[in-house]
Amino acid sequence: MRPMSLTKYAAILLVLVSGLTACASAPPSDQTNACAIFDENRGWYRSASRAERKWGVPIEVQLAFIRKESSFDRKARPARGTFLWVLPGRRPSSALGYAQALDGTWDEYRQKTGNRSASRKNFADATDFIGWYVDSSARRAGISRDDAYSQYLAYHEGAGGYIRGSYKRKPEVRRRASVLATMASKYEAQLKRCEGRFRRDIPFVPFI
Repeated sequence: MRPMSLTKYAAILLVLVSGLTACASAPPSDQTNACAIFDENRGWYRSASRAERKWGVPIEVQLAFIRKESSFDRKARPARGTFLWVLPGRRPSSALGYAQALDGTWDEYRQKTGNRSASRKNFADATDFIGWYVDSSARRAGISRDDAYSQYLAYHEGAGGYIRGSYKRKPEVRRRASVLATMASKYEAQLKRCEGRFRRDIPFVPFI
């Protein structure tokens, strides 16, 4: 058996450390500032940067999706309704984790990417999922990967729903998409001022 190369060993170690950091992190104290978010969670920058290189989805778009969907809470789930006005009822959907991915969509992601052990509560897996989904919408619906507004509409409605224009009958969905797009633009401007210092912390490691 050939000994493992130092580069491959470093790659595996980096993935393991990033995964542990991503899984254990609490929501950032300042969710309005991308620089502050990554200052608190250096492992998150590595995860988002990796997803950007892999899927072509800008880091600011990933952050805006996660903030809008879960406020960076890895345990986020839709609030339960009530039964008989006082008893807790069912949740409106199976959405869970940073990206609020549904059970069926998450299973599809794991199957198509081969990432069988992925967890919706893991930041690295969530950014990879968002990259995969946005890339899929770009291919199916022709939406640019950096078009946060249209990509959120497709994220909410599905690529098929976006193509059919189902969002046109849903002003609240369009409003949320506008909020998310503004958020992504702010994150982009912030990252231009600080991203250099996060990049310096990451040695180049090729994909395994």
